[in-house]
Amino acid sequence: MSAEMRELLDGLFEAHPGESPYLAHGDHVLTRAQLRDAVAEESVVFAGHGVGAGSTVLLQVPPSYTQVETLFALWRLGAQVMLVDHRLKPSEVDTLRMLCRPQFLVRGGVAGRSALGFQAGYELVTARCGDGLPAATGHRLVQFSSGSTGLPKVIGRTAGSLAAEVDRFAHIEGMPGPGERVLLLSSTVHSFGLIAGLLHSLARGVTAVFTRRISAADMLSAATRHEVHAVFGTPFHYELLSTARELPPLPALRAAVSGGEIMPPETAARFAERFGVGVGESYGTTETGVIAMEVSGASRPSVGKAAPGIRLRIRHGELDVELPEGSPYLRSPGEDRYVDGWLRTHDRAEVDASGGVRLLGRGDSLVVIGGLKLDLTEVEAVLREHPLVAEAVVVHAGVTEAYVRANASPAELLSWCRDRLADYKVPRVIQVLPELPRTSNGKLVRRRDALLAVSPNP
Repeated sequence: MSAEMRELLDGLFEAHPGESPYLAHGDHVLTRAQLRDAVAEESVVFAGHGVGAGSTVLLQVPPSYTQVETLFALWRLGAQVMLVDHRLKPSEVDTLRMLCRPQFLVRGGVAGRSALGFQAGYELVTARCGDGLPAATGHRLVQFSSGSTGLPKVIGRTAGSLAAEVDRFAHIEGMPGPGERVLLLSSTVHSFGLIAGLLHSLARGVTAVFTRRISAADMLSAATRHEVHAVFGTPFHYELLSTARELPPLPALRAAVSGGEIMPPETAARFAERFGVGVGESYGTTETGVIAMEVSGASRPSVGKAAPGIRLRIRHGELDVELPEGSPYLRSPGEDRYVDGWLRTHDRAEVDASGGVRLLGRGDSLVVIGGLKLDLTEVEAVLREHPLVAEAVVVHAGVTEAYVRANASPAELLSWCRDRLADYKVPRVIQVLPELPRTSNGKLVRRRDALLAVSPNP
């Protein structure tokens, strides 16, 4: 198993000439050969720290050339990499470390700081964990997704799984091809940015372009400087781009794809009106990778047909995806999501006569904020850990709102959350109530209208 990831990387690098550009940031363009040399050098450094085949490494580095070089170097050595969003706070990272027991921690930048945009490099700090354990499975990528128990779901991907998804993207009509450039705004820690952005680009001879800051001016400057053919981002990015006062000419731009969360129709329409390019959708999960995709956006409100090799079914009104290779969960997810070779997405959906998948909303407590998934019960669990909180209910209606029964002030509870949750998870509104409404059988009510009805400050 340990050699499979190195073989995958070697195959991706060798697919196109080494002198062809791969990553671009401002005036700094990194070729495939330059990156491959940097990866080889980093591999020697990590091997000197004791990292090898089957080692477990928690990696938390902001978006940068350093992040890409480090990830590829660790994979080249056969390590199992636990990829952690740089926005997570130290307490959240500690939870992941205790849950997964990595042997090494590799960090860059400042944990919990939301550095928007891309930097060329960061200084790395590598630490050995005395209680760490080697990999018990052949999974070489480990990612995390919010779990309904308050603990994250631990999700593993094998080299074979990643290779299959790269090939899946390559067979989707309209994806960037050899010699083209894509403005990659999606996070490279999460599946769409990592696999559709970094790995697919490496495989197909595409240049991934990054922006220094996430602002309309900086994104458009990067798109103009590198004459991009496509944009990959979240609805937040497209909304921001649509606010630009003046649009530079972008004659090469032919495609834009939104991943991470479903784009509101009005956002897609506004972008198409201003840029003359429709916005497609890429729908998937951390567990499965891409499920359905349509690059042009012509099939809205459908997110497109199932991606090549994906089998779907609608069961009890929700979408299931076949995963015959086994459960993706390396730790118990706290809920029965993988049964008899099928993963329950908990997305309510329907499939039209042409095979297009139309999503109708969530069937559980998961919400998506700025392309990042959050289970509202995770926030409830953090609030309940406060010694003066008796009960907590969190809802999402445009923003995340918390309603609690507690002997603490909203300001105190807000500070508590900020110390323990990534910024995007922190409730924007916290209300302290003398009692929380309950159903006739005693269960807490999670409807915003019922909570507002008993609130002194509706």
